[in-house]
Amino acid sequence: MMFQNFLRGAAPLAGALFVLTAAVSASGADGDLAAKYKGTADRLIDAALADDDGYARLAYLCDRIGNRLSGSAALPKAVEWSAAEMRKIGLENVQTPPVKVPHWVRGQESAMLLSPVERKLHMLGLGMSVGTPAGGLTAGAVVVSDFEALTKLGRDGVAGKIVVFNAPYVSYGATVMYRAAGPSQAAALGAVAVLVRSITPLAMQIPHTGALQYQAGKPQIPAAAISIEDAMMLDRMQKRGEPLKVHLEMQAHMEADADSNNVMGEIRGSGKPEEIVVLGGHLDSWDVGQGAQDDGSGVMATLEAVALIKKLGLTPKRTVRIVFWVNEENGGRGGEAYKTWAGDTVKNHVAAIEMDSGAEKPTGFGYGRFRQQRARPGEAPAPPPKATPEEEQSLAECKQIAQLLERIDAGKAEGGGGGADVGPLIREGVPGLSPSTVGLHYFDWHHTEADTVDKVNIDDFRKNIAVLAVMTYILADMPGKLAGSKGAGGE
Repeated sequence: MMFQNFLRGAAPLAGALFVLTAAVSASGADGDLAAKYKGTADRLIDAALADDDGYARLAYLCDRIGNRLSGSAALPKAVEWSAAEMRKIGLENVQTPPVKVPHWVRGQESAMLLSPVERKLHMLGLGMSVGTPAGGLTAGAVVVSDFEALTKLGRDGVAGKIVVFNAPYVSYGATVMYRAAGPSQAAALGAVAVLVRSITPLAMQIPHTGALQYQAGKPQIPAAAISIEDAMMLDRMQKRGEPLKVHLEMQAHMEADADSNNVMGEIRGSGKPEEIVVLGGHLDSWDVGQGAQDDGSGVMATLEAVALIKKLGLTPKRTVRIVFWVNEENGGRGGEAYKTWAGDTVKNHVAAIEMDSGAEKPTGFGYGRFRQQRARPGEAPAPPPKATPEEEQSLAECKQIAQLLERIDAGKAEGGGGGADVGPLIREGVPGLSPSTVGLHYFDWHHTEADTVDKVNIDDFRKNIAVLAVMTYILADMPGKLAGSKGAGGE
């Protein structure tokens, strides 16, 4: 999950926006969706809870293909295998439209504390970072807790040094700015490199990678993540008055854009085939671990949800299209390419569902644009957008759908849904949705060597399949449509 997509980790703020009475919930154009679809939902949930195929596919993707960074040799293998699996379950119109993706290469890397003591640091280069000069660079280091502390140091305190951001984890949304914008903020003051405390609540000496975003007009300097423990150690040393010196070596570099592909297949609608419910996740991952929670679980759960709809002989009125997007982690080109490929048919998309928050125990799903907006460094976040009456009514309908998931304790529908890959569609007015989970450990494993298939609990995974299957089928079959909002965010 790239940093623009952090908002799914923030607590939904829709409760203050929506005061929905029982009368409103029952007055929708579709009537009582819970009553209308109870039998079908129960069949889908039963099938999902007994399913073994989805987890088996996830394990194969993780164990046999492994991590799948854009431009790597593994991603084309994942594309080919995914298309074959879609054909195997009987999807129609399986295809792999081309996408040009950035090709960032990590290379060899290391970080060593030289003073006041020699000690290897636990580090992992940030995605899209430039490398160090051949042989690395050695410089004094200065630790700061936030951007305000960096600014107070000024050029005199930063120039020629390695800046260490030791920002305590508040939430992914509140803390990821140090990874995303920190390198350029430090470079503007003359820093030669940046080390960022990993964006995670768990201290286990495991560094977390992720994309940075160099700002135009500012120098590009090498940047890496270090473990929480190492960041805190450097902070303690500095507070004791001990001068810090670090040697950093990174061979990271960009190569020419690589050829890749989105992967898609369909269940063609029986009554309104021109209208489309699209769902999926991102097939690419970072180049560490297996990309299991982020986002192997998303692509395989959505695939199995569609497979169960097909297996049960259910044909919704609208077309269900599953898409595995590429390049979510370090570019977002798969989502943009899909919007371009869809062309004028974007207006026929009635819902866009993305699963990219891992497969922990589901709690329900989110709908619409009602999220706290991401703030720029040093600025207060903007309030969530105000709901229109149409969006309030659509949320009421989502709550009816969610009632059908109460038997698996996933009956909560709240404002705030979508994802980075469906963001281009949402900005064109397509309603965005995404499953919600308890989110207890996702950011413990996210973007690390520890993101392996054993972290995905099979029972939780099956419940996520159930949520997706019920959501997808009803949205593709119900008489009415959810409201979208042109220009809304989706990340």
